[in-house]
Parts: sequence; C-alpha cells; structure tokens
Amino acid sequence: MNIPQPDVTTRTLHLPESTSWHDTDSDCTIVVSQPAADRNLWEEYLSGAQLSYHKYGVDAALDWDEIADGSDTALFFAAVDSSGKVVGGVRAKEPYHSAEESHAVLEWAGQPGQSTVRKMINDRIPFGLSEMKTAWVSDDPSKGRHLTTTLARTAMHTMAALDIQFIMATAAAHVLDRWRSSGGVVISRVPATPYPDVRYRTKIMFWDRRTYANHAQPNQVAKILAEAAHLSPVTRRLHSVPATSSGARL
Repeated sequence: MNIPQPDVTTRTLHLPESTSWHDTDSDCTIVVSQPAADRNLWEEYLSGAQLSYHKYGVDAALDWDEIADGSDTALFFAAVDSSGKVVGGVRAKEPYHSAEESHAVLEWAGQPGQSTVRKMINDRIPFGLSEMKTAWVSDDPSKGRHLTTTLARTAMHTMAALDIQFIMATAAAHVLDRWRSSGGVVISRVPATPYPDVRYRTKIMFWDRRTYANHAQPNQVAKILAEAAHLSPVTRRLHSVPATSSGARL
C-alpha cells in the first residue's frame, strides 16, 4: 500500500486507496476512504444516510446540497456487512478554519449557548478541529447498537489520520450517550437546542486526542488501540500527539 502524504496547506490526507478491518462486535468490515477515492462506496453510504434520515423525518439535517459531492469530507467510514451492503457509517469534515464552518452555530441560532458554542469551536481550531457528521446505522437490532459503539471509535482514528487534537459532534442526547463511550465529553454548560425540531434535544460533544482515555470506557480504549494498527499506513508518518493528562479546557 502506498503511504498517503498530508497536504501541508490543508493538513488533510489524500488516500490512494481505502483501508479496512473486521469488527467482530457487529460482524462488519469497517472501510476508511474518501469520496474521490471510492465513489461507489461513498454513494452507497449517502444513500443509506438519506433513507435513515428520511425515516425519522429529519431530512433537513442532512444538508444534502452541501455534502453530496464530498468536497467538504476529509474521510468517511462505512460499515459493510457480509453480503456487501453498507449498513452504517459516518464522515469527518475537513478541519475548520472558523466556527462559522460548523453547522452547530446554526443549530444553536437564537438559543441560549450559541456564543459559547462559537467560542469553544474557535478556541480549538488552532490545535486542529474536525467534526463527525452524517452518522447512521442499520435498523437491524442485531447490528445497530454494536455499530453505534464501533463508529464512536472513529473520532480517535480521524484525529490520528488528520493529525489534529479535537473532534466535535452534535446529536440528540441519547445518541451522544453512546458516542461518549470512546472518550467524548458532552458539554453540560451548553443548553440543549431543539434541533432539527422540537422532538430533539441536541447537545454538543468534544473529543480531545490528548485526554480521551481519561473519559473512555476501558474496552473502547483497547479496541481503539487495536484498530489503530490497521490504520498505521495512514498515520505512521504523521506527527504524533502524545497522550497526557493535559488539554484544552472543556
């Protein structure tokens, strides 16, 4: 496999081919790729996202016009079952240069906490910040819960691949409860916002590459480290951020 090199201007990767590993919990293959590198897989992932978001009546949250061409996506992770069907996934946006690039600012528009959200994003941008978006999993009860836990670990893999310190995500509180298993911290001082509609109480979460292990479940840390071996062709030539007990204030 050729080793992708970081772009010194954008600090994003250009993957010559996808990387994958088998996830025993969900019995799926987790594929890491980019829209331009694997167009068919990207379109299957987006098609599944469309169906999932439509089922729950939250199509507006998909921002289809912005994401369809893949231009703002640095990496995406697709879960492929034994039949070859994409049954879940998530994408990581290109690292931010301004808080206004995050949809979170709009999600909190007119709501208490918007200024705090903007400041928290801007404070982390100098250290490298991306956002996990468009997460979905199959309705199959035998896979859905396991896949959500598996996809939660992609935050750490994204930080390593993009050589950044922070990942953020916004989602309904009950979803973030599962995502926090990999070390994400839900920001309690930011009030929930009724986004995409009043049925939901959306919260904001950050992962810190330096301190995630302090907050993650031990079994998630072990799996993150094991999966990192499969991603080493992507990350081994990038600068390593040492794990310490310090980091930006959450």
